[in-house]
Amino acid sequence: MNPLIERISNLPSSSGVYQYYDKKNKLLYIGKAKNLKKRIKNYFKIAGNQIFPNPSTSPRIQMMISQVAFIQTILVENEQDALILENSLIKQLKPKYNILLRDDKTYPYIYIDMSEDFPMPAITRKIIKKKSIKYFGPYTTGSKEMIESLYELLPLVQKKSCIKGKKACLFYQIKRCPAPCENKINPQNYQKTIQESILLIQNKNKLLMQLESKMNLLSELLRFEEARIYRDRIKKLKNIESFSSIDITKLYNLDIFALSIEDKNAVLIKIFMREGKIISSSFEHIRSEGNIDEDSIYKQAIINHYGEEVPLPPDQILLPSKQTQEDIKVLEGFLHQHCNKKIQIIHPQKGEKKYLIELAFKNAKEILRTQNHHYYSQDIFLAELKELLGISCIPFRIEVFDTSHHSGTNNVGGMIVYQNMDFIKEDYRHYALQGHDEYSQMNEMLTRRVNTFSSNPPPDLWVIDGGKAQINLAKNILESSGANVEVIGIAKEKIDFKAHRAKGSAKDILYTFHKGIILLKPNDKRLQFFQKLRDEAHRYAISYHRKKKEQGIKQNSILKQKGIGKASLKKLLDFFGSFEAIKTAKPEEIKEVLTKRNPHSIKTH
Repeated sequence: MNPLIERISNLPSSSGVYQYYDKKNKLLYIGKAKNLKKRIKNYFKIAGNQIFPNPSTSPRIQMMISQVAFIQTILVENEQDALILENSLIKQLKPKYNILLRDDKTYPYIYIDMSEDFPMPAITRKIIKKKSIKYFGPYTTGSKEMIESLYELLPLVQKKSCIKGKKACLFYQIKRCPAPCENKINPQNYQKTIQESILLIQNKNKLLMQLESKMNLLSELLRFEEARIYRDRIKKLKNIESFSSIDITKLYNLDIFALSIEDKNAVLIKIFMREGKIISSSFEHIRSEGNIDEDSIYKQAIINHYGEEVPLPPDQILLPSKQTQEDIKVLEGFLHQHCNKKIQIIHPQKGEKKYLIELAFKNAKEILRTQNHHYYSQDIFLAELKELLGISCIPFRIEVFDTSHHSGTNNVGGMIVYQNMDFIKEDYRHYALQGHDEYSQMNEMLTRRVNTFSSNPPPDLWVIDGGKAQINLAKNILESSGANVEVIGIAKEKIDFKAHRAKGSAKDILYTFHKGIILLKPNDKRLQFFQKLRDEAHRYAISYHRKKKEQGIKQNSILKQKGIGKASLKKLLDFFGSFEAIKTAKPEEIKEVLTKRNPHSIKTH
């Protein structure tokens, strides 16, 4: 019997997650099912000893099924557990035919503890376990600017020390604090200031008017630097106000999701409404080589956003497309479990909620239109890179790695990220490394990156600073993780065993698995693109190395002042590799290296 047919016939009928692999052991797809046997059989048509893709499925599904060589399953207690596991595995392994959403960050909320005598507005991303907490948000942008504005415009208690202190400070003199420390205000009168704060939080137009008035006053006084700060803050806060003209009659608490798809690109928009007002919105651009499955996007977006309990959950989530009753039941169960509240998922057909869905979709469509125009030329270029490198996917997101060290000390590494025609600097990462050679350092850095795939999903392509040995190392690490990530290396041309970096004519070499060594002319834009990425990774790693070195020099100077000589320092650093390692070493280990010194005094210094 055909092994695949035999596997399908022996599948269990319980809940679980299934994984499709091709003949090269590449992961194609991850799905979940209430009944694994029933769900998986729907993908196939079996005739005797022959097995084919089910012709009633979409062309994309049929193409995927035609590549399936074997199936793995993971059994779980129920469909909700399967839903969570499916989402986690998609993020960690990035299968070829699943769409991966990266935006799973938690958004900040402004909160006030109303039980305190002198409450102070602050920011949180987590639930604070007190019934007296009043939340506002979520804010996808501008929360920090709002808090700063409240503390500058109103006489709020500026710090906890202002309550515990015994004497009024500078904040009182400049009329920024009411000085509860000297009993110049009582809790009842302070409540008026807190209510005014709440009014400004809930009415952004009023807050903006006060900020603009302050900015104009500073300009008239020729205090342009301070006025510029207010100008930038106003600009940031106005981004929140993009839907401020919407007039809703009821005090709805809603989260609205809408997806606009055009060919192989899509934009998912999220709009957050609290007490009938739109608080904020955000969007994520989705790029895929295959068709985009709308239902799976909504499902993944909900799991990502509500995976942790949010401080101010909605009463309902609005979706533009009707989900199956089975999916809605599972998702609502997930929401109840994670948000500690019953949240309905609905597909409105009329009225204000229908209007809100249309508004969200209209905005998603407009964002997609402008972004498609922006990315058109880049998509062509990335498709050329895919063809050049012989890789299996278009490299929409690229991570680049480099290491830096000097004589085996201050060993560091850097990872930079490139996506959507730009360096994504908030996703850069530094690594302090223990390895004493470039190979072991790269091994350590890549292994540590793989270990974070579950929380920070893998990219489409890794670019490694190095040649064949380094990309073989990276491939082995990735294969052990099971993640679908392509790898290439870029190495400097060597003349007489020395790296050749002649400006404008650097003949760097690309190392690939599918096309072997690729040699391009120095003026080839594809080579220059990878050189730009490698140089940015090198700059980032070097900057961290210099910082560590400066810290080492400072510590070195302190130790010398304490009478610990150069020879002793060299012995310690040669043995332990860094000041951090000396700091964490056991006293007996230090004593073994420096027999005449007191190890406790060295660790203290």
